Amino acid sequence: MLFAPAELGEVGIAPRHAPLITKLKPGEVRVKISDKESQAFYISGGFLEVQPHVATVLAETAIRANDIDEAAALQAKARAEEMMSDKSGKYDYAIAQAELSQAVMKLRTLERLRKRGA
Repeated sequence: MLFAPAELGEVGIAPRHAPLITKLKPGEVRVKISDKESQAFYISGGFLEVQPHVATVLAETAIRANDIDEAAALQAKARAEEMMSDKSGKYDYAIAQAELSQAVMKLRTLERLRKRGA
């Protein structure tokens, strides 16, 4: 099974799923290999293409959940929050909002990984 953050909500893709193309938002992609084994990844958004025997995730950024640098994500979150609160017009609000969204989703991916591991 593959679970991914589609734009309209999380999708679950089982083997021999009907063909599908959907846009993905930043978040966690999880591949369930067996009842006891799964792998999690953070993606920055992208596309999911499903064919009956293969699923392809196209993303600009894909990081194994275990490899996410929590300190860097916390710094990026703080920096984006600071940029969004600056009313001087010095920063592009849309860019700050996108950076904040990505940092928050990296931290959520780590949080989910820790909950599953406990």
